[in-house]
Amino acid sequence: MAEVELSCRAYVKMYLHACLFPRCSINGLLLSSSPAGGAVGVTDCVPLLHSHLPLAPVTQLALTQVRHVTEPRPGRSHLRLLQVDVWCSQTQQRIVGYYQANACAADSSPTPGALKIADKIAEQFDAAVLLMLDGSKMRPDYRVPPIVVYERKDSRWTPKDKHTIMLRQWEETRDVAGQLLESGDQALLVDFDTHLDDISKDWTNQRLNSRIEELTSPANGNI
Repeated sequence: MAEVELSCRAYVKMYLHACLFPRCSINGLLLSSSPAGGAVGVTDCVPLLHSHLPLAPVTQLALTQVRHVTEPRPGRSHLRLLQVDVWCSQTQQRIVGYYQANACAADSSPTPGALKIADKIAEQFDAAVLLMLDGSKMRPDYRVPPIVVYERKDSRWTPKDKHTIMLRQWEETRDVAGQLLESGDQALLVDFDTHLDDISKDWTNQRLNSRIEELTSPANGNI
């Protein structure tokens, strides 16, 4: 049973994605730049959608193309999953899981669409994880991360043992998320839905990444 370690950046961006679209279902891909083997280090995420997840063309594309995303091939010139694979290859990252928050805050159960995408990722990465955000617990003062993490065992997705899920320095991470929300910086987050409406907007979220790094720097007394 592999441990899962969630970075501050990955959690904060998922949290802000859900807060930016509080009445919508949202989803995205979990990335890792950690070496293969051992714990699954989720170091970043790519926010994808905030509407009609099961029917969205990007979601359908993910179901058929995620194999290619997780196995980049040198010299390919055509797009795979709207360039995510190219960017992952360039930044030495790989897809290790999928996240989702349901429109109904009281429902944190994986939907059939979430399970299908997670299955596709697990075909190429055995230790893939499915992470559901629990909207009913997403309060600034919540004492534990409002997430449920699933792993695939015997062809079924089951909740992971909580002792194998690590979010180091949770209180500091929670404070960073709260500061960004209070200052309105969730508006910096760009998912693929937003990018497709205005392709000048950066779906890799470099501005938001910089803000997170700024707040987590030792000079600011945080992480």
